[in-house]
Amino acid sequence: MVVPVYNEAGNILPLAAQAAEVLRELGRPFEIIFVNDGSTDATAAEIAEAHARWPEVRELRLEKNSGQAAALLAGLAAAQGEFLLMMDGDGQNDPRDYPALLALVESGQIDLACGWRVERHDSTLRRIMSRVANVVRGALLKDGVHDSGCQLRVMRREVRDAFFPMELMQSFIPALAVAAGFRVSETPVRHHARQHGETKYGLGRLWWRPAAAMLGLRWKIWRGQMPKRNKTADER
Repeated sequence: MVVPVYNEAGNILPLAAQAAEVLRELGRPFEIIFVNDGSTDATAAEIAEAHARWPEVRELRLEKNSGQAAALLAGLAAAQGEFLLMMDGDGQNDPRDYPALLALVESGQIDLACGWRVERHDSTLRRIMSRVANVVRGALLKDGVHDSGCQLRVMRREVRDAFFPMELMQSFIPALAVAAGFRVSETPVRHHARQHGETKYGLGRLWWRPAAAMLGLRWKIWRGQMPKRNKTADER
């Protein structure tokens, strides 16, 4: 499980407790990697306390704040499991949705299972902007999901080969996977109001920067410049 975090003091311990409980109930080995993206608050101390309580927790520390996309890529590269789980570190995603997402992937029918925040607990402006952005993104990138911004996901390990450094990469993971030839699906998941800290996404990050990144990605797809998944022996 990979969780990029930046100044999320107050959210680390509750998230770690919930995630550890859910993942232990699955009855298999797991790890929880908090990627500390240059936090300047008590995030590192809380991760250390979480590790003391739940040995499966570990910290991957980036010396300077590099952004969520870079932190997520670093965490996925360090993850060792056959199935890679992702989520935000702000406490709005719910680890209790992991079993349903994991079941979709383990069924063998899809490679990446995405959460869909049907009932969002965000401001009205943010919900409206997200809804518009998702409609435009779906029309341009044809990733087949309703909520590309939901960071609660489960995927096969090999799907990470479809990702590369780009602006706001975390918001385009379904499109990157589809462009690479992986099978993507989604299921409704819980969403909670933020209890601690502040959102890191202002107007620029919610609108102009995603628009520019989306157009750049659409150009790469059109040019055939995207990574492609390796076919299995049965597919060759």
